[in-house]
Amino acid sequence: MCQLRSLLLVLVAIFSLVHAISDYHEQLVLRPLQPSLLLASFNFQSNTSWESFEQQNFRYFPRSLGQILQHANTRELHLRFSLGQWDAESWGARPWGGRREGGTGVELWAWVEAETDEDADGRWLTLTNALSGLFCASLNFIDSTRTTKPVMSFQPSGYHTNSTLSNLHLLHGTLPREVVCTENLTPFLKLLPCKGKAGISSLLDGHKLFDASWQSMSLDVTPLCLPGSEECKLQITQTIDMVLDIQRSKRPRDNPIPRPVPSEELKCDTSKPYHSSDVCFPLDTTSQEEDWSLAQIFGHAMKGTCPLATDGIDPVCIHVPHARQVYWSEGAQEHKDKSGYMRCFELAPESDFEMILPRQEISEKAPLEQPLLYAQRSFIGYGQERGGVQAILTNPSPTSAVDFVYMESLPWFMKLYLHTLTAKINGNSEDVIQEMYYRPALDRKRGTQLEVRMFIPANSTVILTYEFEKAILRYTEYPPDANRGFDIASAVITIGNVSIRTTSLLLPLPTPDFSMPYNVIILTSTVMALAFGSIFNLLVRRFVGADEAEKLDIRMLRRKVQAVASRLSRRFMKKTAKQE
Repeated sequence: MCQLRSLLLVLVAIFSLVHAISDYHEQLVLRPLQPSLLLASFNFQSNTSWESFEQQNFRYFPRSLGQILQHANTRELHLRFSLGQWDAESWGARPWGGRREGGTGVELWAWVEAETDEDADGRWLTLTNALSGLFCASLNFIDSTRTTKPVMSFQPSGYHTNSTLSNLHLLHGTLPREVVCTENLTPFLKLLPCKGKAGISSLLDGHKLFDASWQSMSLDVTPLCLPGSEECKLQITQTIDMVLDIQRSKRPRDNPIPRPVPSEELKCDTSKPYHSSDVCFPLDTTSQEEDWSLAQIFGHAMKGTCPLATDGIDPVCIHVPHARQVYWSEGAQEHKDKSGYMRCFELAPESDFEMILPRQEISEKAPLEQPLLYAQRSFIGYGQERGGVQAILTNPSPTSAVDFVYMESLPWFMKLYLHTLTAKINGNSEDVIQEMYYRPALDRKRGTQLEVRMFIPANSTVILTYEFEKAILRYTEYPPDANRGFDIASAVITIGNVSIRTTSLLLPLPTPDFSMPYNVIILTSTVMALAFGSIFNLLVRRFVGADEAEKLDIRMLRRKVQAVASRLSRRFMKKTAKQE
């Protein structure tokens, strides 16, 4: 199994290097996961030479992104937008080995060239603010409290010279609370050469993408050099992966609300003894593949091919057994591989492409690749003061052990107790931790960073637990929906070239009664107003009888007139003395 995986990685690397010569190519791979689920993987790749990049002579590489990278002195960039949870037990291994997947929300890491850590932090701030404007996301909120500097978890994907590596600084930031929406998809499509007007990108629609059970958008910028050649290129890879519910995707737009199926259209198991006109047991359809077409899944047929993709790669592929019935538009040519499960289509350049898969009994299923590791993470404990985190890591292989790095990026108000960190194999305490890196948090300055290198024997489960303390926040630091809780970023598991993200967590913190400050302000203001008004009246007002009020008013008026007359006479006397 390991030898096969190593061979596949080598083939993927060779494939990437060979196609690095071409300037642009795109491909869509469709793969049914269950009778009613479909994985759609969109892959777009553009290249530009280093000379053209430095001279800002962009052709397929987006100029807006290239200028940001130059201004922030960024040598390698990885950006992720993700929603949902990947069901590894039902869907198998993650697409692209998890390398193009991020945690829930937004995840960003980059290698920035700088001479000092202070310069790197400044350029990282420039990068996040610029990308925030480019992708209409809240990346500008990735401040020092949400930024970490991983030591063991990430490695550069591109080629860097030794002189450049010595000045590279890796910075990693997450926004698990960020909600990914159409505002992020639109600028993502604008970076493509055909901008969603033709080719496989014409199938991308926000209504379909964000209705998926799981979806991920990734952007990777890496320097690439061919072996034995001095020609170096800068490669940008954009990927969109989504798991679509076929029944929900086939729902027409004029009927977005699901309604009960009429009784005559129900599919019932008539072999049940209690079956009647008013009793229906659902018929088991797991032995049948769901019928669907591109127009039903994505809302319309594919609008031809992108004219800029001229590298000869078939733009549409589907991973089903060759015995599965597939119908396609006239003018397209089918190419089958030797594995018996992959078929690709060479399309006519100026005509729409449609592919239809009718309902069919399943006689053979395409095998699912088994993941290297199953990971679950959850909170343990109770109370508002302390808590704990438990990560259950399972190695499904019966023969091979797994070495990996487990990384946690925790907010500063989640104070980890390192002495409580334990790892147990199958319930027994054994020494599975090989190396550890821990960077404690500083209040309101930086979060906690924990990286643990460990191994799991074959067919074993490791339970990693630790305890933490919840900090008390200032009332101005709570979000508007404070009672919902605080999102905790996903843990990152790195196994060589394979990455796994756990689910994010929702941490409840002690929440004050936010109405109390307003009640205190109102009460205090009222008391102060009454006290000040009473004292002011006592000091200023004179209390006299009603019969004396008229005489008092005449006397006061007489005194005021006399005072004004005396002031005027003094001024007149001063002016006369000066003239003499």
